[in-house]
Amino acid sequence: MQSTSFSSLSLPTALLQTLEHLGFKEMTQVQAQALPVILTGNDLIAQSRTGSGKTAAFGIGLLVPLNPAFLGCQALVLSPTRELAAQTATALRTMASGMPNIKIVTLCGGTPFGPQAASLEQGAHVVVGTPGRIKDHLDRGTLELKGLNCLVLDEADRMLDMGFFDAISAIIELAPKRRQTLLFSATYPPSIEALAGRFMQSPQRISIEETEPENPITQRFYEITPGERLQSVVRLLAAERLQPCIAFCHTRQQCQDVLKHLQAHKISALTLHGDMEQRERDEVLALFANQSCSVLVATDVAARGIDIAGVAAVINVELSPDPAVHTHRIGRSGRAGEPGLALSLVAPSEGGRANAIEAARGQPLEWHPIAQLPAGLDTPLIAPMRTLAVAGGRKDKVRPGDLLGALTGDAGLPADAIGKISITDYQALVAVKRDLAPTAHQRLEQGKIKGRRFKIRLL
Repeated sequence: MQSTSFSSLSLPTALLQTLEHLGFKEMTQVQAQALPVILTGNDLIAQSRTGSGKTAAFGIGLLVPLNPAFLGCQALVLSPTRELAAQTATALRTMASGMPNIKIVTLCGGTPFGPQAASLEQGAHVVVGTPGRIKDHLDRGTLELKGLNCLVLDEADRMLDMGFFDAISAIIELAPKRRQTLLFSATYPPSIEALAGRFMQSPQRISIEETEPENPITQRFYEITPGERLQSVVRLLAAERLQPCIAFCHTRQQCQDVLKHLQAHKISALTLHGDMEQRERDEVLALFANQSCSVLVATDVAARGIDIAGVAAVINVELSPDPAVHTHRIGRSGRAGEPGLALSLVAPSEGGRANAIEAARGQPLEWHPIAQLPAGLDTPLIAPMRTLAVAGGRKDKVRPGDLLGALTGDAGLPADAIGKISITDYQALVAVKRDLAPTAHQRLEQGKIKGRRFKIRLL
């Protein structure tokens, strides 16, 4: 029987120790099948759904052969969205934390070009980004691929659906012919086959989708009238006090309506949609991921590519007309085989959408009466954490350990009061237990981090 332990692979000791520290004991199916292929340097096509552990699969594979002494781009990861690129870069930095002097840069649209170019001037071992912005840097000469050893196309089917075929082709034409190419895709349409045929060298192919059971997601459907929709979201949250939870809406306006209704009922909620600036979107996602927000009200811009662990449930405020989008939505709850919960509100006009979902599932939908749920919350649904925003990031040499030390040292907070710490180039976000957040804010403002004073905001 094939071993599924990471220790069975020929990995550097520092990387194995980091994986153990992160709790990565046994490989998922995609990791167990993909990593032996990747580590031998072969091209790979992996068909695997989101949440199956593919980021760690290609992440480990591209980190192992990196040469820290060479600051050119040795590995390039193309992602369909800014959110996925940011999450991938964060995951790679975490896995590389025990390896000395590995620099990972994110290049995405929606953020200024100049600071990205400046980061590249200082050198980068790994670049993660969206095809459009990567091509811009290549066209302007701020990014070179002459030292590239590994190219990763993550969620390739999604990138092609978004019209990135030409940009991807242009990028690959500028890459060295002698390189490893890793293609990960949830589906395998003809466009993927055409892409692989043009740019890959005798790729090995693995498919997890047919052999790995779907995430165990319990689905419940509730018939409502259009006028009951907003209050029904509150009733669903009141019934089980679900948090963190993602509430998917059909339009940006519906997002705003749901957000106002939830906040009026003392439910900690934020919204995420495509019209927001990238800085706002990044901040909202960070607050949701670190448990400073109970409910994320989102359009389908967040339905794919966002991988946040521990989402208790997904609420479909309105059914999507596309059963595939419905599947992507509810998959935000059940991650990497963990149980999930999806609750869907269905107005009479959405009956055809429900029928399409039923046909795609191949089994009857489970219907429940909304009237049997509580009319409202007895007590507010407030997130357990609050977030401190520190006006200093990677460019200021601020690291998670510096913030943890300042909070548990001079500020005197217990270590278990500190939650997730996320750091960007110019800002750090630190989750602190809600009742201790004002104290942490005050003491950090009065104290120093790495011997320096930084502006601190309590979000």
